Amino acid sequence: MRIFTASFATETNTFSPVPTDRASFDMAFYAAPGQHPPTPTLCSAPMVVLRRRAIAEGFDLVEGTATWAEPGGLLQRQTFEDLRDQILDELRAAMPVDGVVLGLHGAMVAQGYDDCEGDFLARIRALVGPDVLVAAELDPHSHLTPKRVANADILAAFLEFPHTDFVERAEHVVDLALRTLRGEIKPTMASFDCRMVGVFPTSREPMRSFVDRMKAMQGRDGILSISLIHGFMAADVPELGTRMLVITDGEPAKAAEVAKRLGLEIFALRGTTAMPMLETEAGLDRAVALSVAAPGKPVVVADVWDNPGGGVAGDGTLILRRILERQIDNVAVATIWDPMAVTFCLAAGEGARLMLRFGGKAGPDGGAPIDADVTVLKAVPEGWQSFGASRVTLGATAVIRIEGTAVEVILNTNRTQTFEPDIFSNLGIDPAAKAILLVKSTNHFHAGFAPVAAEIIYIDAGAPYPSDPRRTVYRKLTRPLWPRVDDPHGSKG
Repeated sequence: MRIFTASFATETNTFSPVPTDRASFDMAFYAAPGQHPPTPTLCSAPMVVLRRRAIAEGFDLVEGTATWAEPGGLLQRQTFEDLRDQILDELRAAMPVDGVVLGLHGAMVAQGYDDCEGDFLARIRALVGPDVLVAAELDPHSHLTPKRVANADILAAFLEFPHTDFVERAEHVVDLALRTLRGEIKPTMASFDCRMVGVFPTSREPMRSFVDRMKAMQGRDGILSISLIHGFMAADVPELGTRMLVITDGEPAKAAEVAKRLGLEIFALRGTTAMPMLETEAGLDRAVALSVAAPGKPVVVADVWDNPGGGVAGDGTLILRRILERQIDNVAVATIWDPMAVTFCLAAGEGARLMLRFGGKAGPDGGAPIDADVTVLKAVPEGWQSFGASRVTLGATAVIRIEGTAVEVILNTNRTQTFEPDIFSNLGIDPAAKAILLVKSTNHFHAGFAPVAAEIIYIDAGAPYPSDPRRTVYRKLTRPLWPRVDDPHGSKG
């Protein structure tokens, strides 16, 4: 048995002012063939799982390129075509193969390509022919197009949001692929268009119970796999929206029936699944009150929509400015993206005092830059944080303290959302000693911070992220979707 594996992934916010190019991949993660580290990244876990299974079971594994760019704006056409063709050439050189197993994201959009993964999978299918297995792991914040389903045998997404199960689901995809190649199962896929777009955190009800039920159904009654594709509302693409994907063992009609039944159940939950969000003043009022009433654990405040994980710049200052204006103290912030400010801090050195302008550079919606006298507490050529079993680079990084306060801010060069408390501790900030931790993330931070937080408060401060599908100007969307349309399924249900 001979299997080819590779990973090519990013998440594209087509409304973002931050372009994505080859340097974006080189900065975040790039591993040449055979050079993938032993630890997985969010979208390359199938490669690490396959490497372990190949050693244990004795099949031939050929590793291609693995690369990831932090979420951002439209991907440069030349970059997409160059990286796509590079992996296709690696596959061509590896042939003949029995299977192709990929780590993808599913929300990549490039100049001239609304469906990058669909294009990639179609080219792979044309190269290997109809009889070679093609499988891939996806992020649920993606676009499940008919082209992808038609050109793959197995697709499965993470089930959890936050994505704590990306390795577990990679093992799931690899196991299904190997069982198929050994003739033990015959996967048949079906998807159902839920005709909606929303936010589906599994850290709270009702999604917690729904996903637990999905998991319990897998492996029973001929159902091999179930995935909920949440969709990614920050992309103007024709196939935007939530979909249910089901794989059965040789029963296409059953796959379609289960996908429709579960998809309509998700539709029935519309409007009830997202985290409760407060406006800035109400959120800060609650954070201050909690920090006084229950000292000993930090209150975690999430700046939900200025989230680099959603493709925006992550240099917004709206909440931090109000913290400073209200003289709220003993606060740590992770992070504000500002490569220029980091460069200044590195040049000044640790312990230096300087007047620094930081944040607010990518556009007006995230707030104006902050000008402050600061002390450089830390300046390193590369900061990092954990994300489960993965390690995420911050690039060159600085920690500043605003003079006259105990407000400390992490400034980073590689845009990334906040995942784990060690983003602070790795840079000398004790998160437990802070009254308030302000993080830039929608929900991926939850798994890491919930155990250490007095409470988690979600703030909708307003930001460039297109967070309201009712008002977002989608030019390529042609299907009716809730909440833009109250009844997109019509009377047939």
